[in-house]
Amino acid sequence: MSCHKSPQPSVRAPVQFTDVTSQANIHFLHNSGSEGKKWLPETLGPGCAFFDADGDGWLDILIVNGKDWTEHRRHSTAALYRNRHDGTFEDVTKGSGLDFEAYSLGVTIGDYDNDGLDDVYITALDGDRLFHNEGGGHFRDVTGESGIHNVGFGTSAAWLDYDLDGKLDLFVANYVQWTPQSDLWCSMDGSSKSYCTPESYKGTSSKLYRNLGGGKFQDVTDQAGLADPNGKSLGVVTFDYDGDGWTDIFVANDTQPNKLYHNLKNGRFQEVGLAAGVAFGEDGVARAAMGVDAADYDRSGRPHLIVGNFSNQMLSLYHNEGNGLFVDEAPRSAVGRASLLKLTFGLFFFDYDLDGFPDILTANGHLDQEIEQVQPKVRYRQTPLLLRNLHGAGFEEVNAFSEAMVARGMAYGDYDHDGDLDVLIATNNGPAHLYRNDQGNRNHWLSVKLRGTRSNRDGIGAVVRVTSAGGTQWQSVHSGSSYCSASDLTLTFGLADEKLASVEVDWPGGERQTLKDVAAGQRLVIQQQ
Repeated sequence: MSCHKSPQPSVRAPVQFTDVTSQANIHFLHNSGSEGKKWLPETLGPGCAFFDADGDGWLDILIVNGKDWTEHRRHSTAALYRNRHDGTFEDVTKGSGLDFEAYSLGVTIGDYDNDGLDDVYITALDGDRLFHNEGGGHFRDVTGESGIHNVGFGTSAAWLDYDLDGKLDLFVANYVQWTPQSDLWCSMDGSSKSYCTPESYKGTSSKLYRNLGGGKFQDVTDQAGLADPNGKSLGVVTFDYDGDGWTDIFVANDTQPNKLYHNLKNGRFQEVGLAAGVAFGEDGVARAAMGVDAADYDRSGRPHLIVGNFSNQMLSLYHNEGNGLFVDEAPRSAVGRASLLKLTFGLFFFDYDLDGFPDILTANGHLDQEIEQVQPKVRYRQTPLLLRNLHGAGFEEVNAFSEAMVARGMAYGDYDHDGDLDVLIATNNGPAHLYRNDQGNRNHWLSVKLRGTRSNRDGIGAVVRVTSAGGTQWQSVHSGSSYCSASDLTLTFGLADEKLASVEVDWPGGERQTLKDVAAGQRLVIQQQ
């Protein structure tokens, strides 16, 4: 692996993730609409989010939902849970404005009008929706007046400021051309219907909407060079892969080449995925890619990519070599071996044990309940996969999750304010799971939340570097990532046994702000000067 040499991590008792869903009062059940017809969208939802919906400084939970296709058997809406500050949540969906019925798949969070309240964008088959945060946990559907009109089977989405004008723009990943009328008959055994693979359907272009201000957006997909009628996109991560201060976009495609769009700093992007080595698997074949994330996992100073793929394809762990090229480390590492039989949707880098090196968590589950009859080694319900970072020297599997599930969306955030990162997993046609990270905070930590003034209010696109005696680590504030989900925009840094650190913020546009002798164990809010 291309990384620096560092001491091996000390052996410590494993961190435990405790399923606290019931005691936290989370009672959500996803409705895929399944009636036995095996329609393609039934396999893909739902996404979920950690964000502060009511502005009280504590993370609330949002989980999107599907609905019945034909016969109206039950009323199913998204679910909004308010954090009670005591480890429990209250269902405040009714009257929130988010209590609408739609066949929803994904969610992304960002303060698009810079008013200090995070807004909600939900992707849905029957048309995506933009909700303005009115305060107090109430939201208003502003889709019609916003100029956003996406009915292209939206999946994941992400906010970014691609033109550095201080306003958040929106990228929406779209999947395939599908309607109930155009649904195709596919089979694994030749006799009974199974869910079709996306090869059976025509692709469709993802969309980029430029924020014009005043609550208005403009579709700039074509002029930005992002139009791709063959795309079958499920995941998106926004990150500055070449360190030039401008946000680039990576799009994970299902059975089509992945795309890496390099920001040309003039409102346009250039597709460089093939040249960069991230378009295909090692065999030169496009994989079935779903979730995606980016982080510097080995302190090389460069962000690397991880992509969730289909079972028997393993994860892609693309190491950024710093010269425009990426090398997939998974086939030669524990990452590939551990993930080979997994079908991965949600995934992300996060420092679960707060040792200063980002680990990997994947949410897994197959598409078809009958898969075990055709492929005996592959399971329909699969356990989450946790891979601990060995201080940049590789990863090792950690047995922290035992419950098998059909997982889809996944997000992280410190909902109980104890310093370590907890996990929310949404399952397909099943319940959501809230996992509390227990004892991860035996190490020291620092939480950093940015408040932009000249840049966007969330500080999306900013880079934060934290330096302690143990070295320097960095993270960027970025929306999207994982699959159809939104993690907390606050950055959590593990400091191991260090109690003091300096913090350096590079705001979008290049301004730098430095804080010295910052004490560990605090939730730091940094306002752009």
